[in-house]
Amino acid sequence: MPQSSIPEISYNPRAAVMRDTGVSPADLAWLAPRLESARNEVLDDLALWQSGDEVPAAKQPLDAGFIDLPERLLAQYAAKGDQSELGRIQAAATRLASQVDRVVVLGIGGSYMGARALFEACCDPYYNELDRTQRRMQPRIYFAGNNVDNDAVTALLNLLLSHERERFGIVVISKSGGTLETAVAFRVFLEALTEACGGDMNKVHELIIPITGLKSRLRSLAGALGCTEIFPIPEGVGGRFSIFSPVGLVPAALLGLDVVKLLEGATITTKRFCNSPPGENPVLDYVGICRMMETRRGATTRVLSTWGEGLEAVGLWYDQLLAESLGKDGQGALPLTTVNTRDLHSRGQQHQDGRRDKLITNLIVDRPRREPIAIKPSTLNQDLLNDLSGKTLPDILQAALNGTNKAYADARRPTADLHLPRRDEASLGQLFQMLMLSTAVEGRLVGINPYGQPGVEAYKKHMNEFLRK
Repeated sequence: MPQSSIPEISYNPRAAVMRDTGVSPADLAWLAPRLESARNEVLDDLALWQSGDEVPAAKQPLDAGFIDLPERLLAQYAAKGDQSELGRIQAAATRLASQVDRVVVLGIGGSYMGARALFEACCDPYYNELDRTQRRMQPRIYFAGNNVDNDAVTALLNLLLSHERERFGIVVISKSGGTLETAVAFRVFLEALTEACGGDMNKVHELIIPITGLKSRLRSLAGALGCTEIFPIPEGVGGRFSIFSPVGLVPAALLGLDVVKLLEGATITTKRFCNSPPGENPVLDYVGICRMMETRRGATTRVLSTWGEGLEAVGLWYDQLLAESLGKDGQGALPLTTVNTRDLHSRGQQHQDGRRDKLITNLIVDRPRREPIAIKPSTLNQDLLNDLSGKTLPDILQAALNGTNKAYADARRPTADLHLPRRDEASLGQLFQMLMLSTAVEGRLVGINPYGQPGVEAYKKHMNEFLRK
């Protein structure tokens, strides 16, 4: 699909521009040149990374390579086709899908959360329950290596080994190979895979796709196993910014998703980010509203209010992105994901009448993927639903959104709306890139390096110390 025919996502912050409790037009006018300066710094970061010049200490680590990664992958694919990295990813996914009916994706944090978000947003909610034909001949997908829950790992192992004469595949993702949760999971599931293959290591290595850094423990282990298809996590791309690298693309291809559209969507956002001024630029406008609400109104909690179950994992991916990137030096807003209308019955009261420390961003899909279900008239009308005959579930969801926004507006609670045309690869590609760019811009705006994760590294260090005493 040509990029020009892809509908664009939109950001509407009008309900956050209100007197006394929201952002004023004067606030936004004051911030506009500062936003443009932060954008320029982010683009200068990219130019510095591209140049290969020495990175100043104040800029280290510098993981700006995510910005133009989708464009680079698409250009290489157009020039080299099957020999490009994207072509090889698609070929590897096709091969593994033809050999097994179940694949375990091992990773933690940014090494799996993007793939999980794509899985839940773009696939059938009961994907793993469908038969292979209904899954378009793609394998069932399971996620592990993101925790050390003994019972959960045991249950998944039992499931995988309960199907006689059926092997499974492993996609293992770790940039350093030293993250303990994923490393332990790989050893455990490798042992189970070896058992399923009758101890034949020539079969075992064919069923493993490692995704790792150019120099890592995992790469060394994969080499010792004889793995021939090892995909790199590019230098200059940090884990939580890696969804458009093999980290996200290999699982997406295994699910049969259109990875080209995913990358095309991302490039649309990048072009808008580079070329559009504040007021017409979703990235800059989103950062502007969030910053003004935090600094002028004390809105230190950012609620991503998703309207539809399939977007919850997208919110959790963003929680990690924002928290690890900006939660430093005593700063950083608290991200919180909710799913509506479900969570209106658990958090709605607090959001409407609790502390005024929240900015709510509604994440809305404009069109459902399937034919809307309508309420039909019934002779059993004790529930009084006959008055709603003909109304569809999307109608009810829209009414709930409108009602919630009005209730919040009446209580002078600022909200903004972020619209996706569809819940598909092109829209998700735009959204992921928007949120990653927004995080990088906000970091530069407030003087925080959005890359690196010193707090997480500290816990890893101490955990290993306790284990190796």
